[in-house]
Amino acid sequence: MAETSEHQTVVTLWYLTTADPAAVIQLQPKADRGFGRKLLAQLNPLWPITPIGQFALNRSAQASKDEFYIAGFPGLSIVQTCLDTAAPSAIPEQLRQAIPAAEVYAFLSEQRTGLGGFAHWKGGALKRSFAAMRERVFEDIGLPEPFEQPYWAGETAEPIGGIALPFVPLELVEAAQRAWLGFDPANANDINVVAYAIDGRPEPKVATPKATIGQVAQAASAKLGLGEQRRDYDDYEEHEEPERELDEYLAQGTSKARGWLHSASSAVSKTWQNIKERVRHVDRP
Repeated sequence: MAETSEHQTVVTLWYLTTADPAAVIQLQPKADRGFGRKLLAQLNPLWPITPIGQFALNRSAQASKDEFYIAGFPGLSIVQTCLDTAAPSAIPEQLRQAIPAAEVYAFLSEQRTGLGGFAHWKGGALKRSFAAMRERVFEDIGLPEPFEQPYWAGETAEPIGGIALPFVPLELVEAAQRAWLGFDPANANDINVVAYAIDGRPEPKVATPKATIGQVAQAASAKLGLGEQRRDYDDYEEHEEPERELDEYLAQGTSKARGWLHSASSAVSKTWQNIKERVRHVDRP
């Protein structure tokens, strides 16, 4: 029986029309900001939509409340958000059907409580759904998949006694991802997404980094027409050369300064000796 509770569960939906999602991710496609904005506007035209970042889904923190991480690629789309539910079947139908797809997979996780869940819809029909914490099952619909067998057999975790499940639900979620998607998202190439907020927050401002000495020197060289002389060098040499020239210039200046100080010191010494000599003979007739 489906049940909802006070949970802030991270829900990641994969909408598939391709039979090989791993091949799509292998190409590391870039996410389109316009795709996510249009999708959210269709879900709720009244939401104040703010882009808040672009990054790899599998290299970043998970979405929080009022946030959506979205990507639309050829053959598959991804939406990650945070929902107040512990049962995959309770995911709003509007969200689950937001993108046309032959297969839809949902993966749920809540690290704070250890809640883990997963579900599979084919042609709009729910085929399998499971969600649990170690000592409580929230949903169990359909027949277990082959990848679940070693977990139910207690082969993947130490028993803790009582009514506890013989496995860690979050680990079973990871197994579901590997089995249904055909690859391990955690170890895959970057899965690029665009992040949006729907709570009215302003778009974050990106600070412009200050130019380094090397960049200043390179810009100065370019203005003086010196940059074209280095076209045969690779990028590493182009970035290093201005800094090397600046170091040599400073070294030459330091050497010249030391020479000048030495000459000045010698001249002062000679003048002082002459003064002492004159003073010593001033009383002589």
